[in-house]
Amino acid sequence: MANETAQYVDQDVDLIEHYYEQGFSDGFPVVPPTPGKMERVLAALGGNPEHVECRVPPRWGNLTRAVLAVNIIMAGCRPEYAQVVRAALLALCDSHFNLNGVQATTHMACPLLVVNGPVRNEIGMNAGCNVFGSGNRANATIGRAVRMILLNVGGGWPGELDKSTLGHPGKYTYCIAENEEISPWAPYHVEKGYSPEDSAVFAIASEPPHSVTNHVSDDPEGILESICSAMSTIAHNNAVSSGSCAVVIGPEHAATIAAKGWTRHDVRSFLWMNTKNTFADITFSHRYGKIYNRNLPRWYRREPDARIPIVPEPDNIHLFVAGGEAGRFSAFIPGWGHMTNPVLRGIDGKEPAAGPVCVDGTCML
Repeated sequence: MANETAQYVDQDVDLIEHYYEQGFSDGFPVVPPTPGKMERVLAALGGNPEHVECRVPPRWGNLTRAVLAVNIIMAGCRPEYAQVVRAALLALCDSHFNLNGVQATTHMACPLLVVNGPVRNEIGMNAGCNVFGSGNRANATIGRAVRMILLNVGGGWPGELDKSTLGHPGKYTYCIAENEEISPWAPYHVEKGYSPEDSAVFAIASEPPHSVTNHVSDDPEGILESICSAMSTIAHNNAVSSGSCAVVIGPEHAATIAAKGWTRHDVRSFLWMNTKNTFADITFSHRYGKIYNRNLPRWYRREPDARIPIVPEPDNIHLFVAGGEAGRFSAFIPGWGHMTNPVLRGIDGKEPAAGPVCVDGTCML
């Protein structure tokens, strides 16, 4: 795939089977990148097929626009999705993300993409019902295109450079949009300094969503205590390796929380303060030997009854509103740990605004 030389085959060759034989597939049939399709996707990317957008670890293959276009087409994307796929790859290849480690780890983590801004509606992304599931071309194929590049350019093939013991279904496609229209709070990217007219892609290495069910509580505390319960286990990487995680609040839960005047910052702070792991929990009370755990921040107390936060600060909990309007469900999405950092990238290289920054829907100079 790193070789950009065009290949021509006889007209009677089954192209789908041909691409399987070449080893370019993620396991599903691919769309043949015909000259006409290549022309349209390259135009959407700005032309110049030899231009290298980034290098993709762990094989460190060059992602030229031509190679990017090939994978975008094979994944089934429309040309207008190309700008989102490119922004996602540039976010993942940022050194802060540590894609080399994510691709090669024995853990199940893989990149989750969350898209914000007008581009969501322009290309028809799903931010509502069944947001993590099937049925939407943009969500499915954008995530799939990213995965195919991680395979074909980054070399992250299972059993070779990808050493994940179990993996998870998000390694086929793991891409959603935030439901900004129904969220009671400012969109995620606006809180981070972008304007509402900007579009951006957020990337975090993470496990699958862990469902949080609460059909009883009519106050923020009850709903968030349920989320804290899902977060307070010793079985995910944040418990023993700190780092960052994501929480997706369903619209019904978000409406209940916001109706009491709680802001996004209030929610993050409550979750951070009320997770209940202790150092005795995560060290099995030292029954297998004395444990210090250098993966946790130095300032955590290594004493049996000391509370061990899931992440070092409230801002390490990345909070989104997404999903359908019916159903009192939310989700906790554990991260990979301190070995990676989430990255937010503007579409077409857009940077956060230098002017007012909106926090919880309130703009501050």
